[in-house]
Amino acid sequence: MTTPTRAPGATGTAPAYTPDVSERGGSEGYIRKVGRDLLLAMYSALRNVKLYPPDNPVVQKALEEIVRMANEFLRREGEMEIRVSGEFIFINATRLRLDLDNYATFSRIISVFNESGVGLCRMVTPSVARDWVVLLTLLQSPAAGDADDRLHALGEKLAAANVTAFELGAPSAVDDEDREKAKEAAKRTYAQSVSVTKEVINSVRMGKSPNIKKIKRVVQGIVDQILNEETSLLGLTTLRDYDEYTFTHSVNVCIFAVALGRKLGLTRLQLYDLGVGALMHDIGKARVPLEVLNKPGGLTEEEWRIVAAHPWMGVLQLFQMRGQNDIPYRAMIMAFEHHKKTDLTGYPRHIRPRQLSIYSKVVAVADGFDAATSRRAYQTTPLSPADVLQEMRMNPRRGMDQVLVKAFMSLVGHYPVGTMVVLDTFELAIVHANNPSPDAISRPIVQIVSDDRGNVLYPGVVVDLAERDAAGGFKRTIIKIADPDRYGIRVSDYFV
Repeated sequence: MTTPTRAPGATGTAPAYTPDVSERGGSEGYIRKVGRDLLLAMYSALRNVKLYPPDNPVVQKALEEIVRMANEFLRREGEMEIRVSGEFIFINATRLRLDLDNYATFSRIISVFNESGVGLCRMVTPSVARDWVVLLTLLQSPAAGDADDRLHALGEKLAAANVTAFELGAPSAVDDEDREKAKEAAKRTYAQSVSVTKEVINSVRMGKSPNIKKIKRVVQGIVDQILNEETSLLGLTTLRDYDEYTFTHSVNVCIFAVALGRKLGLTRLQLYDLGVGALMHDIGKARVPLEVLNKPGGLTEEEWRIVAAHPWMGVLQLFQMRGQNDIPYRAMIMAFEHHKKTDLTGYPRHIRPRQLSIYSKVVAVADGFDAATSRRAYQTTPLSPADVLQEMRMNPRRGMDQVLVKAFMSLVGHYPVGTMVVLDTFELAIVHANNPSPDAISRPIVQIVSDDRGNVLYPGVVVDLAERDAAGGFKRTIIKIADPDRYGIRVSDYFV
């Protein structure tokens, strides 16, 4: 960890404070509960400080709340430290759980910390309102230069403003360790999901009834992983195994659908329902003969009729599953509607007037994206993720809900995870994650996979394309999308 930066002694702050050790709480439950409340207060103060002058009553109320909570926390625990590591936030070394109701809060705080080059903020003495208004204002007005330059400039400005309540530090080297742990957890979740999906589909093909409990456990794992750290799991969707397409496609659609559902603000229970439907959306294909399903050439009229029947055959299969009383009704709706367009064309045909479920529309977007970017028997050259997004947005014949398409683009960025790009430094890179800052959606976090002479690097170096040099310009910029096959690079190797 970089040694924290602290402003030199100054006046106008609260007096120094030495905590009574006997008063310290030390309870992780207490830290998690109060830590979440503290971050909510910090988020509210960030927003209000940006919108209104410091003497505004709304700002003063927000500042009073965060001062009260932070000072009480410091008094009880003896220390108050906020650390940002990747997509995680720690309070006094206790990781806070990310949930739907605090997603916007966490994202905003992580974003302002990253943009300012700050990885650690430690409160060393009880604070007053002025300390917080100066800190929060400076966090939202980062200086130019790289992360170290921005952190150094922020420390100097705090010192000039006589703010001594805080020590700031750079992002910790623990980031790599956290990233590896999240990556390993995602790999376990993904492998288990593919295994169970394969078991379920093969059971249906053999006329057996799979156990819905296994499916629900898999979906629960995917939902929990997405809520805690979606980047690693989204990265694994680049695997798209040709020989295991039927199974990996179902898992990928589930991952994309749950991630999009979270962005839309669905509750955890709604995400479970969405996940079950997304994972089972193509269950009807288990009743389609393999020679038809995997035919490399065009289908005859009779073969197309068989394939086009898989949505309603999927509904029948879900009805017949053991434990079907536990299958969400929405899952059956998604199985039936995922190939219907917003104008109700597509297939299968319906008799009575109907309105498409929002869940079906989400699955349609996830299904369309993964299918078009995957190599299959009849599609040996898949489109690049960026080209697929463009097609989904611009081609009305796709019949997708454009609001959901835009939300999906916001989720995966202008350059989705797995896209290979050429940088203005002549390096090749693979998009590793969407940039957490909403202002840098076209500047993702990438993994450099070759030097400027074309020498392939493994495992490569992860860099943020939003980083600036000392002159204030961007260090690297994407100039075009590249085909990884042309360079003999397999994208999935960099995510496993």
